[in-house]
Amino acid sequence: MTPSTDAEMALAVATELNRAFLVYNTEFRVITRRARSRFERREWREGQADAAERIGLYDLHVDRSVQDLHSRLGLRAQDRGLWQSAKRDFAAMVANYPDLEFTKTYFSSVARRACKIRGLEPDIEFTGEETIPLRNIGGPLIGRNYFNSGSLVFMFETLIRDFAWSTPFAHAGRCAQFLADQVNAHFRSKLTGDAVVCIDVMAPVFYRDTRAYVIGKATGWTHSSPIVIAFASTENGIVVDAVVMTEDGVELMFGFARSYFHVDVEPVGAAIVFLRKVIPRETVHELFTILGRAKQGKTERYRGFGRHLQYSRDQFVVTPGKKGMVMTVFTLPSYDVVFKVIRDKFPFPKNTSNEEVRQRYRLVAHHDKVGRLVDAQEFRMLRFAKDRFEPGLLAELLGETALTTSLDGDTLLIQHAYVERRLRPLDIYLREVDQPTAVRAVLDYGQALRDLASANVFPGDLLMKNFGVNRAGRVIFYDYDELCLLIDCNFREMPRPRDYDDEMASEPWFSVGEHDVFPEEFAPFLGLSPQLLDVFQGAHGDLLTARYWQTMQARIHRGEVIELLPY
Repeated sequence: MTPSTDAEMALAVATELNRAFLVYNTEFRVITRRARSRFERREWREGQADAAERIGLYDLHVDRSVQDLHSRLGLRAQDRGLWQSAKRDFAAMVANYPDLEFTKTYFSSVARRACKIRGLEPDIEFTGEETIPLRNIGGPLIGRNYFNSGSLVFMFETLIRDFAWSTPFAHAGRCAQFLADQVNAHFRSKLTGDAVVCIDVMAPVFYRDTRAYVIGKATGWTHSSPIVIAFASTENGIVVDAVVMTEDGVELMFGFARSYFHVDVEPVGAAIVFLRKVIPRETVHELFTILGRAKQGKTERYRGFGRHLQYSRDQFVVTPGKKGMVMTVFTLPSYDVVFKVIRDKFPFPKNTSNEEVRQRYRLVAHHDKVGRLVDAQEFRMLRFAKDRFEPGLLAELLGETALTTSLDGDTLLIQHAYVERRLRPLDIYLREVDQPTAVRAVLDYGQALRDLASANVFPGDLLMKNFGVNRAGRVIFYDYDELCLLIDCNFREMPRPRDYDDEMASEPWFSVGEHDVFPEEFAPFLGLSPQLLDVFQGAHGDLLTARYWQTMQARIHRGEVIELLPY
């Protein structure tokens, strides 16, 4: 990059960032396309590695672009005038791209890091109307239509042939019959006896973990229904594993506590338009995220929240629940997210550091969330009007997160925060609901611990306040301060006292290592009422033994992939 004039230099910056984005996007799609062969060959561990690699790809390429610009331009890499010109050149270059908001977001990410932007600077980054998605869809998404000409079995036989993999179906005829029976039963029992007229599905297949999904919409004479067909790759061939036809069921599959799908679609905007017809309750930013375009999802979340701030009047408040030792957590009552800012100091008995906390959040970001871990999006340099904060919260932020939070005139600047979907803390939820609902939540809490263990995750702190309940009543873990890999723990049985002095000692008479965990001690600290504790022990008593956790560790060490299906 050896331009002689400012105009040439700006054009060179724009050209380089356009090239860098195309390299990133190509790598993203290469990894995404590998999901098909992983599914066919049952390469589950390799698929997990692909998922982690793809998540880290965006920041890797943005960092490379920033480093390259600094090495080539020196101090001029922070020249605002240069970036203003580069932005105009870049906008002209990408104007006809099918998903131009992706390219503009990439430009903005590099500009923000190169210039150390605090807040928004529309002159040198793309904001607002410039990056609104779905305006440049680039034509209809390629899909497939199947018409019921009198035999649902024949219709689904055609669908199965169209979605053939290199691994053959184990029993294609049985799969078609199963699909016909399931769809017919749903329309008869759930949709007042209506009959299926046609099914429209997206041509690209969605892959995640050990399953492949065909997603679409089934239309009858008077009703319609989402339809998701789940395929499994078995040792005997491909089989249809399940059919999901309720909005609740499909929404669960696309939930914010699930890992991202691998699906190669272009333009992505057209896929979002189609998916919103199938699952209308999902927001645009959540759909972008679940399709693996996490950065665009984060951009859309920020934009949507900014619009909400313009038209709302309520103040940020401390999020209901017990005060955490590591994070200050606040929310806007009228919007369903929470903001988490790491405190400057952690009181005893917390024995961790700011960087260790961030490492745990990075671990979750790259890990299989199995429907039990909230997707936490990391934001930097957030600016909010000071008067939107309740005075007590403002004092807490300025006093306990001063390394991260500061006032700039009438603006509160937060240099680093995590944003998550808001959940009702489980300890509060159990006090609010009736006994049958509380029993279901406690049972699901135990299942959440099992699911996390199957994914090689140990929450560290099992207290109810660290878990939340979503609108479907599902228990989800959201406090990652002490989270770790299950295989890094040393689960032990409590040693039996050797004599009376051991039994009466106020301190442990045996040595306790840093990673030692004694499951027998869990029960008294859960904070459950006697009735609910009995329920928990009756269904999940083995979780209170070292043997259970040691068995799960052994399965993980053997390389076993434990399936946790979203249906």
